[in-house]
Amino acid sequence: MIISKAVWKKINIWGCRVSAKYNFLLCFIVLYGFLSGVNAQQYPMPKTYVAQKIDSIVVDGNMDGAWQNIPWTEDFIDIEGTKKPDYETKIKMAWDDAYFYVFAKLEEPHVWGNLQQRDTVIFYNNDFEIFIDPDGDTHNYYELEINALNTQWDLVLTKPYRNQGKVLDSWDIQGLQSAVFIEGTLNRASDIDKGWSLEIAIPWGVISEAASHGGPPKNEFWRINFSRVNWDFQLKNGKYQRKQGDNEEFLPEYNWVWSPQWVINMHEPEHWGYVYFTDAPITNYSVDKDEQLKYALYAVYRNWLAQPKGRKAITVDVLGKAIKVDYEPHATGWNLTAVSPFSNKKIVIKEDGKYIW
Repeated sequence: MIISKAVWKKINIWGCRVSAKYNFLLCFIVLYGFLSGVNAQQYPMPKTYVAQKIDSIVVDGNMDGAWQNIPWTEDFIDIEGTKKPDYETKIKMAWDDAYFYVFAKLEEPHVWGNLQQRDTVIFYNNDFEIFIDPDGDTHNYYELEINALNTQWDLVLTKPYRNQGKVLDSWDIQGLQSAVFIEGTLNRASDIDKGWSLEIAIPWGVISEAASHGGPPKNEFWRINFSRVNWDFQLKNGKYQRKQGDNEEFLPEYNWVWSPQWVINMHEPEHWGYVYFTDAPITNYSVDKDEQLKYALYAVYRNWLAQPKGRKAITVDVLGKAIKVDYEPHATGWNLTAVSPFSNKKIVIKEDGKYIW
């Protein structure tokens, strides 16, 4: 469901995003019917990327060394999956036994930033964001935000906001490395910049804590997405700031992503892309049939969450198979279940959105 700017203004979604970051979740609960849509719509499958193993990378913000042979992703698209952003964003990914590496290139004619304190609300500046769900159950996932000043905000979410998850804001990625390279001049409004690049190394020893096992996920996939927040700006006393409208409220931000979320909400992890980690010379990864069924079941789950009276057994079509989806209430809540015709496994999504395999 696409929400017009007029509707966003009426429901003050920007205020909801800020308060949700600090675990004031009422607005997300009230608005979830808007954010999820009212139909169990099945969107195209998320994007995929094959991350190759490399020897090592020096994190300095420059695309040199091993990066030269690593392919780019497709350019980012608007978060709802339809509009082409004003400025290009693309990334590369790689790994070794110690780190998960990301290189991001952001086109930007005015590179600016003023937030310098770690763990502040970085998306008040233009920023780059990474979301990582190691085991793909939509719970216990990581978020990292960095601006052009290389100021970092890292946090863990125990569940998505729709499920009243907790935000562990004091958590830090121990051993995180990041560097920014600016093609232009930072915070100078009198010239036009080309943009900025961001290079990141995230230790496996930290982010594998929420995975099924420690260490790098060799020959496995993780659910990952990337977001870029971009603001219209104005100058006040010669300094950049977010642009305000006639009512002095900040204009809405732009959200550009690698794999579309289809709604203005990064916290639906089932939409995140599939990153497959390999040391073999392959370039493509195909999502297996059970994962495609799981993706279809989350469309049903979002509908049931938004419309409790609509919870009843239905049938979904996945890869030409008519698959029964059951609603199973129990003493403490309910489960959504289906038996895969591809593997004969029972797939369960709990009331709080957690995927059980």
